[in-house]
Amino acid sequence: MIALAIVGLTFGLFFGWRWLRVGIPPQAAPPAVAVVATAVTPREVPSALEAVGSLRAVQEVTLAPEVAGRVTAIALQPGVRVSRGAALVQLYDAPEQADRVAALARMKLAAAQLARTRSLVPGGAESQELLQQRQAEYDQAAAAVRQLDARIAQKRIRAPFSGQIGIRRINLGQYLNPGDAVATLTAIDRLYADFTVPQQDLGKLRLGATVRLTTDAWPSRTFRGRVTTIEPRIGEDSRNVMVQALVINSDSALRPGMYVTAALELPPRSNALVVPATAIQTSASGDSVTVIRGHVPSRAGKAEIVPVVIGRRIGNSVIVTSGIRPGDVVVAEGQLRVQPGAQVRVVRLVSATTQASGV
Repeated sequence: MIALAIVGLTFGLFFGWRWLRVGIPPQAAPPAVAVVATAVTPREVPSALEAVGSLRAVQEVTLAPEVAGRVTAIALQPGVRVSRGAALVQLYDAPEQADRVAALARMKLAAAQLARTRSLVPGGAESQELLQQRQAEYDQAAAAVRQLDARIAQKRIRAPFSGQIGIRRINLGQYLNPGDAVATLTAIDRLYADFTVPQQDLGKLRLGATVRLTTDAWPSRTFRGRVTTIEPRIGEDSRNVMVQALVINSDSALRPGMYVTAALELPPRSNALVVPATAIQTSASGDSVTVIRGHVPSRAGKAEIVPVVIGRRIGNSVIVTSGIRPGDVVVAEGQLRVQPGAQVRVVRLVSATTQASGV
């Protein structure tokens, strides 16, 4: 009896379990995740060689006197633009001015005597030797005037070129020695952008090439220049070559000493694979994208995480140098909700140049 009961219980449990398996409906698959995607197609993209550098004035000088003297007049104003030749500072020159008056009188007397002697020589009233003496006296008197003119000119500081005056460093009545700084004069309408590039990029450099400049002082603006000089030698320590570009600064937005990022324009790169910058996922293991695999990946399929190597950024897009192929469909938005192998559904396709919006 006990054996029959055990057999009956066993059959009951077996058929009950079979009935439960048949009666429970299968669990439904999770719904496909809606994403925005882009189809990878080769395209031509602008190419550039990027470097960092700084701006330098084409013309800049620290104004200083050539001779010692006391400041008697100051015509310069800080921050004001002046023209070439403008008188900026006057040093005390009364003794030189008085000496010039006397020297000018001696020159006029020597000129009169020379003219009189020259008129008498043809008739024999005066000798040729006296004429030569009068000529020498006049030349000496004229040289004395020119010498005093030069000394007087040294007492006046003029603008050697047109530019903008910096901060004034002198006061009226101050005694200056030769070389004492008065102020800076800077021409900011034209600037040099100096930057370095690695020696392996030397073959890409060309005189006259366009350079795009950006700076954090004007984040929304791009300035342009032209390569004017390529240093003929490579730096022994850095193995870099110095490049200089001329930038027209007509609105004075840029200033000497500014830090800039320079992008040297190169011939366009063809067959580049570009994806929206939002498609790139960055982690400790590197960069990756989510590729949709399936019969019609532009509509739906399974998600696969693919490691990639990225190049430079172009606006809202990024060049991918390895990891994907033409024809791949890459998730541009929504990949944070996608697990590897999950089903995804493409609700919208965007190009690499389109600014995607949230799903």
